[in-house]
Amino acid sequence: MLWNPWHGCHKCSPGCMNCYVYHQDYFRDKNSSVVVRNKTNFDLPLKRNRQREFKVPSGAVLATCFTSDFFIEEADDWRGEIWDIIRQRPDVYFLIPTKRIERFAQCVPEDWGEGWDNIVIAVSCENQAMADKRVPLLLEAKIRHRLLFISPILEYVELGRYLESGLIEQVSVGGESYENARTCDFDWVKRIRETCLKYGVTFDFHQTGSNFVKDGKRYRIKHRDERDQAKKGMEYLDRFYKT
Repeated sequence: MLWNPWHGCHKCSPGCMNCYVYHQDYFRDKNSSVVVRNKTNFDLPLKRNRQREFKVPSGAVLATCFTSDFFIEEADDWRGEIWDIIRQRPDVYFLIPTKRIERFAQCVPEDWGEGWDNIVIAVSCENQAMADKRVPLLLEAKIRHRLLFISPILEYVELGRYLESGLIEQVSVGGESYENARTCDFDWVKRIRETCLKYGVTFDFHQTGSNFVKDGKRYRIKHRDERDQAKKGMEYLDRFYKT
């Protein structure tokens, strides 16, 4: 399930160049660089259906702020309300991605303590430079559940020094989408998976991207097929490592 309490963002690193939000907003004649509050679903986790049941069921994983950044400056006046909403739904897991982990400490509520059990913070790192900049901050922060999104992957990223800490629960890799997508090389994916296996970290390959290279051959993949092709890639790896 998806919850975007606000929409819009500012490009802040190489991975943002072909941002999927900007791509989609272009066809809606919407300015993605303007951060706006979502008037319709700002309080989605508290909404109920006609049977007075929560629309977001207990135990759900709610992908939060995937068309913006949860820690973006323009949302500072709204974020307190969101923490209040999350505080009322301890039975829901909130998956929050960010490229602005440096703002984390100044954006959490006073009762944050060592972190909330139902909050998962996922830092996005598209290349080695961004991993070396952001992952140490993620490891230092008071967070109970930490993930890495290597997405859109732009090169092989060495994560061993970070995964050996035991603090990263999952690494999810994905390629870039649409006609201007940069290369996602399956060799990079395989090597990152091998590092995860070495340190006992869950690995996920969530999409190939539209410009995918495997065994030296380039494939142009339609966006709607990227996840299915990534699933086939994972099945291939599972067979490979079992033989």
